[in-house]
Amino acid sequence: MSTPNSPSPAGPLPYAGNMRIGVVVADWHSEVTGRLESGALEVLEAQGADVVVRHVPGSFELTSGAQWMILYGQVDAVVCLGCVIQGETPHFSYICQSVSYGLTKLAIQYEDIPVIFGVLTTLNLEQALARAGGAVGNKGAEAAETAIRMVALHNDMEETYDAMPDED
Repeated sequence: MSTPNSPSPAGPLPYAGNMRIGVVVADWHSEVTGRLESGALEVLEAQGADVVVRHVPGSFELTSGAQWMILYGQVDAVVCLGCVIQGETPHFSYICQSVSYGLTKLAIQYEDIPVIFGVLTTLNLEQALARAGGAVGNKGAEAAETAIRMVALHNDMEETYDAMPDED
């Protein structure tokens, strides 16, 4: 994924006109997640993707939202956008661990559909805003780029290996 002023090592972003990408956005810390969503949509729409957006109450619910997007949205990938800001209690750690584990589990379970982790885990609101279109870039846009690249990689590998003759 790229940050401002640093080109992607992967080269130009593939065209996504043949892709349907789901975006699941947590509403908690909407001043941050709304900016992540805008960044993701800008990238996906610029690349021609068909986009489906759904909102969930908070980052903990991203796993369920992503699973339902996979089951009912007929998508090629799911981008999950959220923000968890550390407070005074251990709640931060439990939410971050649960979300990362849940989304990783979905990515393994639904092996043909990339599940992209676009969840900010920051110490304060300033860090979150810097990563949601501020000085550090927009991690929502980066997550969208990752989804496009992963779908393109999957499609390329599927074409390559499906075209190979069986060795009996």
